[in-house]
Amino acid sequence: MRNVLAIAGREWRAYFASPIAYFVVGLFALLFGWFYFSILVLFVEQSFRMGSMGAGGPVNVNQMMIRPLLLNTSVVVLFFLPMVTMRSFAEEKRSGTFELLLTSPLTDAHIVLGKFFGALALYAVMLAVTLVHIGLLFWLGNPEWKPIATSYLGLLLMGGSFISIGMFFSSVTRNQIVAVALTFATLLLLWVINWMADSAGPTLRTVVNALSITDRFDDFSKGVIDTKNLVYYLSFITFGLFLTAKSVDSERWRG
Repeated sequence: MRNVLAIAGREWRAYFASPIAYFVVGLFALLFGWFYFSILVLFVEQSFRMGSMGAGGPVNVNQMMIRPLLLNTSVVVLFFLPMVTMRSFAEEKRSGTFELLLTSPLTDAHIVLGKFFGALALYAVMLAVTLVHIGLLFWLGNPEWKPIATSYLGLLLMGGSFISIGMFFSSVTRNQIVAVALTFATLLLLWVINWMADSAGPTLRTVVNALSITDRFDDFSKGVIDTKNLVYYLSFITFGLFLTAKSVDSERWRG
């Protein structure tokens, strides 16, 4: 575990030693703030409209504002995480430090897990920045905290899945642009794959819907933790890390 944490710390320092971390976190916070403001304005307008029409009952902040906000965030994450993972192995290969990493007393699992947790920590910082906006809602209103907690759990698991795939593509090339393109194309396919289900047969529709990675987040946004969704994301992460470890192992043998 000490070796994994050492690699994770090295990866963390590398992110903040370059403009990548500041650019990704800053732009993500800017986009989240824009979504937050836009949905808040729409929420206030709907509340006044419901009040003027004499609609009774309290306004549900979670359903009318927080859930749409975090659903939009789940799509934004798909565009940002390829930029986080692009340098994981590709930069090491380009700079010539990958060979030094392979000759160090570290196993492939140590290297892959360390880099994964380093990238996941940066993603956690991205999500933590958004908690400032959510905190304002608790200060001004009374939203339910459980659906918010499950939504952030879903975002973390989905992001971990994206990171594992991004690391794999970074491990098979020394070009960061190629790594970004391959990762984004794969994640985009997994995002839109359920659109194909409309024109598919019953059996194929079930298979296609099961592969959709972003639709799994919908239950988390409702405050529901389904074991099937947990198993899906954890299995996806494990599979992505397994492919990355095999790619690293092949580089070790070729070296």
